[in-house]
Amino acid sequence: MKYYKFLSVGGAACQGGTGVWSLPTRGDDGTWTPGEWMPPVEGELMLCWNGYHLCMAENLLGWLAPRLYEAEGRGECVRGEDKIMFRQARLLRPISTYNERILRLFACDCAERALPLHEAVLDDTRPRECIATARRYANGEATGAELDIARDAARAAASSAWVAAWDAAWAAASSASSAWVAARDAAWAAASSASSAARDARAARDAARAAAREAAWDAEDKWQRTHLLEMLELQED
Repeated sequence: MKYYKFLSVGGAACQGGTGVWSLPTRGDDGTWTPGEWMPPVEGELMLCWNGYHLCMAENLLGWLAPRLYEAEGRGECVRGEDKIMFRQARLLRPISTYNERILRLFACDCAERALPLHEAVLDDTRPRECIATARRYANGEATGAELDIARDAARAAASSAWVAAWDAAWAAASSASSAWVAARDAAWAAASSASSAARDARAARDAARAAAREAAWDAEDKWQRTHLLEMLELQED
């Protein structure tokens, strides 16, 4: 089983954690030497409270942060629904495919999936144009100023119908320093758009509408998680 750890730049813990992790080092031959084992945690292991938090490949989308590493744990562990806590852990190597370009393109892919719902209702190509600018920026073909204009245009028009589609487009064109935030927010907005479409579909009962919403959200979430792993060239265990 492979495990992963998200951290801030420089190895600082994030998402509620504290401390700085020992980072892997790269040799002249390109191979990575793992970081030092972190000090053993004392006391009872408790999810979210006491232990070294790692996650599995299928859980990456829920924990996006600036840096991603393959990691390993040892000793006692406690498993949760979307994470696992170890008494001791270390970082093995950075995931090189987890970078600004890949995250921005992932955000664009998520946002584009919301567009058919928007365009089926409104004759409006602006979200698509916004996402196209974000994609060109990710590939080094548009400037930061062009990205800012696209983002501001999307946000300014978000009061129109199908706000979730606009939100997905706006997230995909988020600022240059927040590629992982753009990926996270675009994924959420695209799932929200799919869920909203299911909610608004005609149904005989409220229960049927609720089930449709949940099914649409789950389907989009599954696609996003699978697509992210494909883009990162990782496999679900």
